[in-house]
Amino acid sequence: MQLKHLGWNDRLAQHFAPYAQQGYGVGRVAIAHRDQYHLYTDQGHCTAVVSGKFRHQAHSIQDFPVVGDWVVMETQTHPAVIHGVLPRTSQFTRRAAGTRTQAQIIAANLDTIFLVSGLDHDFNLRRIERYLVMTWESGANPVIVLNKADLCEDIEDQLSAVANIAISVPILALSALTRDKIADLDPYLQPGQTVALLGSSGVGKSTLTNQLLGKAVQATQAVRVDDSRGRHTTTHREMLQLPSGALLIDTPGMRELQLWTAEESLQETFSDLEALAQSCRFRNCQHQSEPGCAVQEAIAEGRVPMQRLQSYRKLQREQAHVQRQQDPLAQRNRKKRWKAITKSMRQNRQG
Repeated sequence: MQLKHLGWNDRLAQHFAPYAQQGYGVGRVAIAHRDQYHLYTDQGHCTAVVSGKFRHQAHSIQDFPVVGDWVVMETQTHPAVIHGVLPRTSQFTRRAAGTRTQAQIIAANLDTIFLVSGLDHDFNLRRIERYLVMTWESGANPVIVLNKADLCEDIEDQLSAVANIAISVPILALSALTRDKIADLDPYLQPGQTVALLGSSGVGKSTLTNQLLGKAVQATQAVRVDDSRGRHTTTHREMLQLPSGALLIDTPGMRELQLWTAEESLQETFSDLEALAQSCRFRNCQHQSEPGCAVQEAIAEGRVPMQRLQSYRKLQREQAHVQRQQDPLAQRNRKKRWKAITKSMRQNRQG
């Protein structure tokens, strides 16, 4: 197995050069469990664990290897011992589920992300917008894959609706079940390219994976008839080698997908609204009831749906909330400001 077939390049070789001089080897993470990793190397597959020093020096869970990472390892032991992670070129990150404010990296070093959505009862434009924001933030290139075209009677209308919210993003409609138009994915599945499948449960990621592999590797289940919701069939993230020479990362369906850092990506995803806002009469226009609001004018004329503006505002609020939680000082300042406002209001009432 040659490293170039795993996505190795000159940039990675440059970062690895000092470790190579010390006799270390390199591998790429195919599966990441809590305490053990499965790696692809130029010698084939192997298992590995992180060293005690690595674990001690890690500042957060984000420092640990994830699927798609390139790791520096000692190969003379079994299992191999991981001593470092080479710098990532991209990483898809979400806010970890639960109450703690912590990032969770889903996969790293991705060239392309297939955002898979089903053309059935679970079709959701707002969800696609959210995935787009997070994909732009990852550093990878998004491609929207509309699966289950065999179940859709108004494909052109759905394609048009997605095109209106996915500015300049490739959009492909296909059927993984019947293999119709599946060849449209080929340009993104070239040797050494790394592609991740992301989408909610039931959109057909496992079926698509099996078709691209040419064999049934991932388990599949039927979705519920009433709402097309699926159950988790993929239980862990895994990087698979395709016959085309590309590397495909299949991921479990994500019911909870909260933003982590996405300020610039919000502007990228909603570039149509950002462009309209430049024509508003007031620079700090909130696009509500201000006179001369170009955004509200576009909504009134039917050029932009109100739901898109509502989605933008929701994601902005979510991002601001996460930022406040990430920055304790900002949180303290916010509390101090509200205390001052409350105090002022009480004094005014007393006066």
